Amino acid sequence: MTLLLGTNLGDKNSNLEIARSLITSEIGEIIKFSNILENDAEGFTTSNSFLNQKIEVSTEFSPIEMLNIVKKIEYSMGRIYEKPKEGELYIDRIIDIDILRYNNIYFFSDILTIPHNQIYTRDFIKDLSFI
Repeated sequence: MTLLLGTNLGDKNSNLEIARSLITSEIGEIIKFSNILENDAEGFTTSNSFLNQKIEVSTEFSPIEMLNIVKKIEYSMGRIYEKPKEGELYIDRIIDIDILRYNNIYFFSDILTIPHNQIYTRDFIKDLSFI
């Protein structure tokens, strides 16, 4: 399964490190890491750049169980879900964890789509390659 980690608040390198540690303890072994990319925000206005990284994780959890666990990790790290400003899609965040792919399955529900639709629309995701 492939996860995308993103952060644009606080000590961003530390945020990624903490997220990877929590993912290892809560979800499973990280078997691949991508490069870490610094990029501007997409979908909202902010002066805070993002650090993003993809990781490949081995897990036995189902896609919905995974969604619940990554939301729990985000919350435990201090992620706050607020309504974006008018005309914007997102807000600054200490951590964002997206499920990009889950093996070779296609999964569609009201709360989760796999593969994640932004894999095809966000250039920075394409610039993250596994080492």
